[in-house]
Amino acid sequence: MRWVHFAFLNVLRNGRRSFFTILVTAIAMTAILVSSGFALFTYHSLAEKAARDEGNLTITHPRFFTDEEDVPMQYGLSNFEHIRDELLVDDEVKAVLPRINLSGLVSNGEKTAIFLGLGVEASEFQVKGPFLNMLAGSPLSGVTSDDAVPEVVLAQGLAQSMKAKVGDNITLMATTTDGALNAFDFVVKGIYTTGVPDLDKRQLYIDLASAKSLINTEKVSSVAVYLFDLDKTTEKLASVAALDNTVAVTPWWQRAFYFQSVQALYNRIFGLLGVMMVLLVFFSISNTMSMTVTERTREIGTIAAMGCYRGEIIRNFLMEAGIIGIAGAIAGVVIAGIVTWALLVLGLEMPPPPGSSQGYPLTIEFSWPLALITSAILTLVCVLAALKATWQGCNKTITDALSYV
Repeated sequence: MRWVHFAFLNVLRNGRRSFFTILVTAIAMTAILVSSGFALFTYHSLAEKAARDEGNLTITHPRFFTDEEDVPMQYGLSNFEHIRDELLVDDEVKAVLPRINLSGLVSNGEKTAIFLGLGVEASEFQVKGPFLNMLAGSPLSGVTSDDAVPEVVLAQGLAQSMKAKVGDNITLMATTTDGALNAFDFVVKGIYTTGVPDLDKRQLYIDLASAKSLINTEKVSSVAVYLFDLDKTTEKLASVAALDNTVAVTPWWQRAFYFQSVQALYNRIFGLLGVMMVLLVFFSISNTMSMTVTERTREIGTIAAMGCYRGEIIRNFLMEAGIIGIAGAIAGVVIAGIVTWALLVLGLEMPPPPGSSQGYPLTIEFSWPLALITSAILTLVCVLAALKATWQGCNKTITDALSYV
């Protein structure tokens, strides 16, 4: 403790220099935590979105994602009910939702366009929450009867192309599993936007029963398994696959191509930023300790003449650098915490990313494990920088050190 006390007093001896060195370390710490916090928030947001859109796990025919279908539902699932029944008794499973992917033509009587549709159960809109930004009307109600016109929910761009409003009738045409052309009339229940203009020009939702009737099938394209906890996905992967070895079970991250691209890009960008900040701290501490050692050369010679070993002298300088590193890390954590809180209060938004028309909140996710690891790295960098500077400064003989001017 005595050596630590001496090191602390030496840091205070030249307060201005120590303050600016601590400030550089704090700024580097803040930059790393804020940029990494933004990346973590983005990763978690995209992971939640991917799992919410596609399900934590997707059950399909083994060739569904790898081969192109020659006819609709060639690689569909015919007997999935037993899997759903077994999964629904699991308390960790939130919902099991079958879906049908279909495509065809949509017409308003005067104009025809291509659509990419998804047949879903109405409960999907409750399970997934507000994943669609409804501009008018409402999602599928799920209320059907023999004489009722089935409902459709159109994306904004497709609705504009068809000049369709809530309550209007449109016709969907699709190829059946037998290769024939089938057509059904639908009433527009709602209009939404995904935030992605290319999707908005083609996408729509209809109820699962209507999708089966439109393409004349009893199969489904896939079954989405939703869990209450995203972190349980890996754990459930093997257990779900064990229920039926004739199907393929795909976790959300294997189909989250946008998430993978963003993660790879951000890892490179913020990784490079982190390296630059660490180098900045290294050279800053090296410069500070070099100046300190140079100014205290006579002091080093005096201490050595009194019987102190060179290792003890170097140890004292390393302690000083460690104190500076720890102080800078603590200050950086405090500043990063203030920035995180301020962004939550101010509610700033980022501009829309490429391919999207909607912005998103600028939020920083503060991570204590990341803060501790970064603090340890920066403190170690400070100590290594001090070792480099003091090792060179303590190589002088006692006579040379005492006569140094």
